[in-house]
Amino acid sequence: MLAMTDAAAEAISALTAQEGKQETGGLRFAVQAQQEAGAQLALSVAEQPEAGDQVLGTDGGARVFLEPQAAQFLDDKVLDVQQDDQGQLNFAVMPRPENEQPGAAPTA
Repeated sequence: MLAMTDAAAEAISALTAQEGKQETGGLRFAVQAQQEAGAQLALSVAEQPEAGDQVLGTDGGARVFLEPQAAQFLDDKVLDVQQDDQGQLNFAVMPRPENEQPGAAPTA
């Protein structure tokens, strides 16, 4: 299942509040194009999840909606937010660290 950093959760909460959708809305991922090397994802602020979407939420109220294909692609990823050279925040999807993989044996 997609993991989310605290920074990403805060950014999602701020974004949905800015769009006036903080009560039921969230950030929605959908597969725009499937390629051999991966998938091109489309991001949007959605009023509510669509039928079949996987819904992830945090204690802080940030919600992410994953279209079924996107959920499969993002299963072992972490959603983060990074600041670019102009100070703009951008969402980034990164591989989950090896020691945090689902089903990975805990290290002693």
